[in-house]
Amino acid sequence: MTLISNILVGVVAALHAYFLVLEMFFWTQPLGLRVFNMTLQKAQDSAVLAANQGLYNGFLAAGLLYGIFAANAAVGFQFKVFFLLCVIVAGLYGGYSVSPRIIYIQAVPAVIALIFVWMAHR
Repeated sequence: MTLISNILVGVVAALHAYFLVLEMFFWTQPLGLRVFNMTLQKAQDSAVLAANQGLYNGFLAAGLLYGIFAANAAVGFQFKVFFLLCVIVAGLYGGYSVSPRIIYIQAVPAVIALIFVWMAHR
């Protein structure tokens, strides 16, 4: 069960690393414009904010990876729970404020991972 939960946490971390790359490096590029359904002008106007958001997504990914690889299992569990909860809250807020699609892309995978983390911890 621990292996499965760590794989799921790793998937959530990989998603947030991907969000970092999109928001920091591809925001004004064709890929970013397509993924976020924006005009070039809108992307250029918000590029600094997107880069900041991307950095925060990187912090989420880093915290989740630390949870997976922590030498102390109890500390790793705490990191995974904390950062998954952060991802869930961010996904719910994004779903409310930007697009309901964000709930499915960000929050749902984190909820599933959190369930498995809790089951593995029991």
